[in-house]
Amino acid sequence: MRRITIQYAAPADAEAFDAHYRDVHVPLASKLPGLRRFTVSHPRALGAGDPPYLVAELWFDDVDAMKAALKSGEMADTAADAQTMMATFGVVGMTMFTGLVSDVLA
Repeated sequence: MRRITIQYAAPADAEAFDAHYRDVHVPLASKLPGLRRFTVSHPRALGAGDPPYLVAELWFDDVDAMKAALKSGEMADTAADAQTMMATFGVVGMTMFTGLVSDVLA
């Protein structure tokens, strides 16, 4: 499996951000071709440091499926909405990365 992880910094208006994310952004991202799993969490720190406000994980069968999704019109729409969300709700940072997922305990 391949996973794209997106971490959002805390928005200025968390309630409005969460509503938009749930009602607009999730439906857009859910249309990505080849998407197998889509999870969202609001992490809480277990120690020092501030965790991201929201973490989204998009799972694909393999690198080819992920690359196809990244090049798709659906991803262009999802990325445009992410930029709109950041500007509208005062999100000062977003980090996106990908990697191969390996089960170490099954």
